[in-house]
Amino acid sequence: LLDLFPCKKFPTPESILALPIDTLRGVGLSNQKTQYIRNIAQAAIDGVVPDSRKANRMSDDELVDQLTSIKGVGRWTVEMLLIFRLGRPDVLPATDYGVQKGFALAKRLVDHPKPKELLAAGECWAPHRTVAAWYLWRTADTVN
Repeated sequence: LLDLFPCKKFPTPESILALPIDTLRGVGLSNQKTQYIRNIAQAAIDGVVPDSRKANRMSDDELVDQLTSIKGVGRWTVEMLLIFRLGRPDVLPATDYGVQKGFALAKRLVDHPKPKELLAAGECWAPHRTVAAWYLWRTADTVN
């Protein structure tokens, strides 16, 4: 997708919306992902997607609520934004397969935990649940 915009660091929402759908599909996006990307671009234009200054002033829950109002953006997506882009220290992505797998391995469980179980178990890690997620991902990576 970024190869379609060689002169810019990152495409603007307007430039995404200006692309023909077939062009987006031509870079390997499904019809659904193409529509979701266009939804996000339109939401950015409409002010639903906060700029980084505003996002940094919002709580995790406020960002989750606001961004998941965009069709195609789920909680997991926002949690990854919170961790990897905004550097939030207390995010436990309980629906993430790697986090679930790492927890199951660490606790020697036969089955992966349900998200509610993982969130309950992770309460004691607050306010550093992001660090716990990093360790759980790393644990999951050690076993094939």
